[in-house]
Amino acid sequence: MDISLRDSTISTPSHATFSGTSGVCLMRNSWKEDQHPTFIDFISSFLCANSFRLNFVPISPDFIFNCGGLSVAFIFVTNWDCNNVSPIFNRVQKLKTQFSRFYVVITLPAKEQIDSFIQSYFKFGMVIGKPTFVPVKDLEMGFEKMVKIAHSSGVYKQERIGEKLKAERKQLVQGMNFYLKVVTSIPGIDNHDANALSQAIGSVQAIAKASREQILENTDLSTDKAEMVSRFLRDPKFYLRPKIN
Repeated sequence: MDISLRDSTISTPSHATFSGTSGVCLMRNSWKEDQHPTFIDFISSFLCANSFRLNFVPISPDFIFNCGGLSVAFIFVTNWDCNNVSPIFNRVQKLKTQFSRFYVVITLPAKEQIDSFIQSYFKFGMVIGKPTFVPVKDLEMGFEKMVKIAHSSGVYKQERIGEKLKAERKQLVQGMNFYLKVVTSIPGIDNHDANALSQAIGSVQAIAKASREQILENTDLSTDKAEMVSRFLRDPKFYLRPKIN
């Protein structure tokens, strides 16, 4: 929870763009009705500049971003009323159980509001990071922070997916190399034969169970090779006997 607001400024919106970003932003209809039209125009322009599509829908949170296949929900408090904070925290308590990725962005331009927020945060039993509160000084910065959070979450997920696919490919290659090493250890069997057996029969275990006739019927191996494969993998006396190179 960032209380200091040291990096916040009340200034002209930066319209910073995120290279390669694309996604969908869902805005709650009733939230839109409570905002000034110029702020809605800013949001539309900022999202368009960052390749987000904006839809107005009847959702529970104020915003849901989908970026990189990951959904992130937000409450965006644009007017902190020091005398009426309980509805905000009651809503937070309800929504945090519905969304695994959930943030609360709050505009706090005055010291009085910051002090009120800090007191209320602990009064209502909030736990740091559950959810994460993001205090800001102005509306535009608040929305930009929301887009940055959604974007970084989507990028992180895509990176994790890429790492997982890379690991799976590596595992597949290692598995195939091991398979070729085992099958080509059979006298007379080369890589072509091993690949033919893999495509037609399957794993080493499946090849071991296959009869000579099945191998001949489904591959281009010769009769002698099919006999060798069948004997080698099914007869322990055969594959365990000493081999003379």
